Amino acid sequence: MSEMSALSDLARFVGQSALSAEDPAIRRRAVAAITTRLQPRARTRGVSELLGAVLALSARTRRMVMPHVEIELDVFAPGGGRAVRIALPRQS
Repeated sequence: MSEMSALSDLARFVGQSALSAEDPAIRRRAVAAITTRLQPRARTRGVSELLGAVLALSARTRRMVMPHVEIELDVFAPGGGRAVRIALPRQS
């Protein structure tokens, strides 16, 4: 295949895009179709995702209802002295 045949094919090419139509209604439909395809599609959620959301909300609700707990933590070094002292602010 020579380069001349490729150039002659290109010269005979006629664009058939609806965007180049003279009718404004056809151009509007073409632009609307393009923008519709560009918009992100609503992804359907699977059962596992919905179950995960329900479990997360359930755990959060349970933590909100439960009474607050205080934890005292003493960590000692091998020699018997205190290795770590943790002071956390108390929540009221």
